Amino acid sequence: MSILAAVMPAPLVPVELREYPEPDLAPGAALLRTIYSEVCGTDVHLWHGRLQGVPYPIIPGHVSVGRLDKVRGELRGLEGEVLREGDRVVFFDVHRTCGRCRACTVDRTPTRCPSRRVYGISDPAREGLFGGWSEAIYLEPGVSMTRLPDAVSAEDYIGGGCGLVTATHAVERADLGLGTSVLVQGTGAVGLSAIALARLSGAGTIVAIGAPADRLQLAHDMGADLVLDVTGTDERQRLALVREATGGAGVDAVIEAAGSARAFEEGLNLVRDGGTYVIAGHYTNAGPSTVNVHEQINRKHVTIKGCWGSEVRHFLTAVRLLERTAGRVPFRAIGARAYPLSGLNEALADAEAMRLPKALVAPNGYTG
Repeated sequence: MSILAAVMPAPLVPVELREYPEPDLAPGAALLRTIYSEVCGTDVHLWHGRLQGVPYPIIPGHVSVGRLDKVRGELRGLEGEVLREGDRVVFFDVHRTCGRCRACTVDRTPTRCPSRRVYGISDPAREGLFGGWSEAIYLEPGVSMTRLPDAVSAEDYIGGGCGLVTATHAVERADLGLGTSVLVQGTGAVGLSAIALARLSGAGTIVAIGAPADRLQLAHDMGADLVLDVTGTDERQRLALVREATGGAGVDAVIEAAGSARAFEEGLNLVRDGGTYVIAGHYTNAGPSTVNVHEQINRKHVTIKGCWGSEVRHFLTAVRLLERTAGRVPFRAIGARAYPLSGLNEALADAEAMRLPKALVAPNGYTG
C-alpha cells in the first residue's frame, strides 16, 4: 500500500505530492494514520530557508494527532498506558535525544542535545514518513507518545499544537505567580496560548500586543485584559498604555512570541525594574537588535531568559491542561481552516500573509 505525503523539496520551491511505500515496522514502532497536522510559523520559516541544517527535501508537520493504524509489539505511553491499534494518539515531535551528552546530563538542557531530531524539521524525506503532512506517520521506537484523552477533541489538540507546547515552556520560564502582570508580544499560536496559560496560572493584568484584528479578538477570548494593535499604535502610545495599566511600573513579566528584533527592543522598555523577559519567538535569525544595555537592562536589573524548543514534560503538561480545560478555553479557534495535502502551497501562502491564526492539514480528509 502506498502512502501520500506532501514534500518540501527546497526553500521557495512549491510543495509537491509524493508516494511512499508503507514502512516495515521495527519492534516497538507504530504507524499513525494522520487526523490533523498543522502549518505553523516554523513551517513558513522552513519554506523561506531560514532554519539552519534542514536536510531538504523534508515532509513538514512536526505536531500532529492521529489514530494508531498498526503497532508492532507492546507500545506504552508516557504514563505507562498500553496503546493499541485504533487509539487516538499524540506524540512529542523531538526524538533521538541521546541522554548521555553534556547538554542532556550536566547542563540539563536536552533541547541543545547534538543528537536531537525533530519530526517534520530535521528528518529527511529520504528516510521515510517523519512528518505530519502525510496520510500516515512512522513512529519509530522510543518516540514519546500518549493517548489523547476522550475529553479532548482532535481540533482542540491541534488548535493548541506546537504553540501550546512552546507556550507551556515559556510560561514556566517566566515563573508567573498569582497576580503577576504579564505582557505577551505577538498574537500567533504561541502568543495566544501564552495568554491562556497566563490566565490559568492566576496572572493579574494581561496585556497583548499583535495583529491583525482576528488574532486580537482571539487574544481577548484567551484572557487578555488589554489588547493593543501593533499596526494602529506606536511605541510611545503602547508604553503609556502599559504603564497606565500597571500603576506606572511596567509589567512584571514579558513573553516575547513575535519573532521580531524590534519587539525585543520595545519589550525591554515595557518590563518593570526587576522584572523578567522571556524570549520564545526568535526561533530563526530575525536580525540584530539595538539596545542600551545600561538603560534597558542593567540599571533596570532585568532578568532575561531564552526559551529554545520544549521538553517532553511540556508536551505532557499541555495534553493534561487541554483535558482539564476542555470546552473552557477556545484553543480550537486558533486552527481556523483545514487544507488537504493538495492545498499546502495555498496554506503556506495564507500562513505567510497572516490571513488566519493557523492553517491545519487534514491528509485523509478528516472534517470532525
